Amino acid sequence: MKTTTLGRSGLQVSRIAFGTWQLGGEWGRFDEEAAITAIRRARDLGVNFFDTAQAYGFGASERILGKALGSELTSARHELVIATKGGLRRTDTGLVRDASPGWLRKGVDASLEALGVDHIDLYQVHWPDPTVPAAETAGALDDLVAAGKIRHIGVSNYSPAQIAEFSAVLPVATVQPPYHLFRREIEDDLLPYCRVQNIGVLIYGPLAHGLLTGTLHEDTTFADDDWRSASPDFTGEVYQHNLIAVRALEKFAADRNITVGQLAIAWTLANPAVHVAIVGARHADHIQDSLGAADIVLGDADLDEIDKIMAWAMPIAGPSPESV
Repeated sequence: MKTTTLGRSGLQVSRIAFGTWQLGGEWGRFDEEAAITAIRRARDLGVNFFDTAQAYGFGASERILGKALGSELTSARHELVIATKGGLRRTDTGLVRDASPGWLRKGVDASLEALGVDHIDLYQVHWPDPTVPAAETAGALDDLVAAGKIRHIGVSNYSPAQIAEFSAVLPVATVQPPYHLFRREIEDDLLPYCRVQNIGVLIYGPLAHGLLTGTLHEDTTFADDDWRSASPDFTGEVYQHNLIAVRALEKFAADRNITVGQLAIAWTLANPAVHVAIVGARHADHIQDSLGAADIVLGDADLDEIDKIMAWAMPIAGPSPESV
């Protein structure tokens, strides 16, 4: 597995990180033992970077990750980079953004307990919270760094302006934005900004939440407890239209003896501003296929042809805390 330096954090991480959103319950039911096997397979194949979040089942995903990596978290902690996120709170009416100092402190302690570790390598504010001044959020996290509970601070779903405001108090080491073939707006501002500022970029959703796996079809239905069942990105005209683009990408990939999923992940890693692609899986064979993308090199001609295929595709926005 190829590794890279994650921007100014200095962390040496695998270019593909194992993501665990799919283990929190928002994607429907799953086999926990199969998920643990997938995490172990990723580790055996060289992945040292694992990303989770408090809000992924409010401890559920973190506990599964801690269980899967338990022995190494005890015997070889220095070889693993564990990232989690906080700043979302569950209420009777759904998720709300809460990046207040008190909630973040509680969240860090809860994540440490769920993961079974004494420090978090990278702690990220999950979503910007317009109700809490950035200085308060940054100040609280700086205190947690001083306390030894966190090593590095990042943000997720932040704009360049929001990063700059946060960094005026505490420099942001990393940012985690959505990025895939159907969602490319960060190419205009965030990615150039991060290159100049040497901010590590770990993108999520490279498979467009399943759309680019090649496993979805015109008649695919989602369980009621899968957030995609109520998403306009996976129903109606947008979904049907984009499946045509996926079929063209599948042919392009097959001509190169790779899968469409590998192509999609490799495409994100081809951007020089992207350090890491986060990929989730519930089964070992799925993550093994995805990891092959780290070794795929797409040339300029390949990227131009992909752009032509995607020229008429319809952008999709993806989920937010309020929509899940």
